[in-house]
Parts: sequence; C-alpha cells; structure tokens
Amino acid sequence: MYTRPAAAPLVAVTNPKGARSSPLSAPPVASPLETADGLLAVVRAHASAAARDWLAGAVKTTGAPLDRSGFATVFALAARQVGRATPEPEPAEVARLRAAGVIWPVAPWGLDGLTRSGLLLHAAAGLAPGELEALVEECFLQGDTRERQAVLRTLALLPDPGRFVPLGVEACRTSVQPVFQAIACENPFPVRHFPESSFNQMVLKAIFIGVAVGRILGLEDRITPELRRMAADYASERRAAGRSVPDDVAYLLGENGSRP
Repeated sequence: MYTRPAAAPLVAVTNPKGARSSPLSAPPVASPLETADGLLAVVRAHASAAARDWLAGAVKTTGAPLDRSGFATVFALAARQVGRATPEPEPAEVARLRAAGVIWPVAPWGLDGLTRSGLLLHAAAGLAPGELEALVEECFLQGDTRERQAVLRTLALLPDPGRFVPLGVEACRTSVQPVFQAIACENPFPVRHFPESSFNQMVLKAIFIGVAVGRILGLEDRITPELRRMAADYASERRAAGRSVPDDVAYLLGENGSRP
C-alpha cells in the first residue's frame, strides 16, 4: 500500500540523457477547470438524463471551501450514478480535449473514470498545494480499483504534477494489473515525470507481466543505453534458462526492426 514518503525528492524528468523530445513531454495547455469541463462534456453527451442531473450536483461539491466528506461520497458513487460504459466521443469532443493538451485516448477510462477525473480536477482548482496532495492520496488510498485507476490517469492533468511522482512510482509496484496499467499504459505521466530508474523499472515490469510496451506512451523517447542494458540482461537470463525472449525485448534492443 502506498504511504507518503518523508522528504521524498520530487524531481520532474521530461528529457533524460539519451532521450529525444516528444509532444507527450509537453504539459497540458489548458487550466485544470478547462480540462475538467472537456472531460465532463463527454460524460454529459453520453450519459442518461438522470446521470447528468446527478453530475450537476456532484460538481457543486468541488467548490471552495471543499467539503471533503461530500467529495469523497460523489467520487465513490460515480460508477453507480453514471455507469462504466466506454463512450465513443464525437470529433468535436475529441478536438476540445486535444486543444486542452489531452492528446491521448481517454474513452477507455469509462464514464465513471472520466467523471472522477473531472471532479478531481474541479476540486484541484480551489485547493492549496498541500490540500490537493492530501486529497489525491486520500482518493487513491481509500478507493477501489477503478477509483485508483482514475486517480492515476488524472495525475498528468493536475497542477504541478511532478509532486505526485512518489505516488505514480509506488503504483507501479502494485500486484493489481489494472492499477499498474492505469499508470503505465496510455498515460503520459511516466514519460514526463518519472526519473530514469523508475521509468526503466516500469518498462521491465510491463514485460514481466505481459503488458505490451507499445502501450507505454513516449517509450521511444525514453529508451536509453541503461534501459537497453537491462533488457539485454533479461534476454540473457531467459536464454540461459532455455526460455523464449518476448518480442518487446527485441524492440527495446533494436533487433530486426522490431516494433511493440
């Protein structure tokens, strides 16, 4: 279980030695409120009338001063109230999110995930830094799997996201694969903010547990000599044991033009 480390260094790493720059390295260009409204617009367009009515009330709980108890309740109830369906955003909805800097797919979050992310971003707009960190940690620690997924997928969109590196790194250690995938896959947070060692460990874990490294956003921009060395060591261990080497390892090593 994640516990907030004492005096942990929160250093954002967006272009480590040996890596190339990438559009994914750029932070969102919109405010948390603008991004939240873009996410919630997708929910409103694809949810029932009853869900839209509930959502209007839920957003009101995010105002300052934040009612922490009320927010915790609506955050937990999102799946029951709006459902877990995967929406198919209209081109205008996608364009609105892209204009806000959200250039990765969010529909797989489901209506409940989009709702939780939007609510968390709304709350973030009115909280002081220490209060926001406490709220994010509370939502993660007290949440079920889907709530934890929503928190991790929102990290890159929060103000000063580098301060959440310890939470993101700790989430990579989980044994719950959907939680690991929420931070490692289709999420720009690691490529933007993880230190090299943490990023490399995340990539190797993905290979260990059978998660395709092609789902790691910005991977090509973070392949360094050290990551290749780690992949080569892993390949050597597999071959020495008479076991096959995953194709993703060949990709990291640049062998035979492999792609993830």
